[in-house]
Amino acid sequence: MNEYNHGPKLGQLVRILNGRDNDKLGVIVGIQDERFVLIADGDKRKFDRAKRKNLNHLELMDFTSPEVARSILETGRVTNGKLRYAVAKFSDEDVIALKKGDQVDG
Repeated sequence: MNEYNHGPKLGQLVRILNGRDNDKLGVIVGIQDERFVLIADGDKRKFDRAKRKNLNHLELMDFTSPEVARSILETGRVTNGKLRYAVAKFSDEDVIALKKGDQVDG
């Protein structure tokens, strides 16, 4: 997947590739410029203390949470519960897809 096809979107899930949170999931809660975004997961990294990350250190996923995006656009904020829900929903779908793949291969 080319990370620069459409650019980052509010509510889009990302996998962190560098740093202390390597290989963890987060949600884009702010876009600062063409290089930097703000990410949070609602658990260890709350919305109020979102982490500024370089897009080169993130893998943009093909999943965008409409609830998170709508909340940020309407109120300028999102609850940490919605962030946790978006990450969990994506993780569950990812696990289900892997299990289905395992059954087909096995």
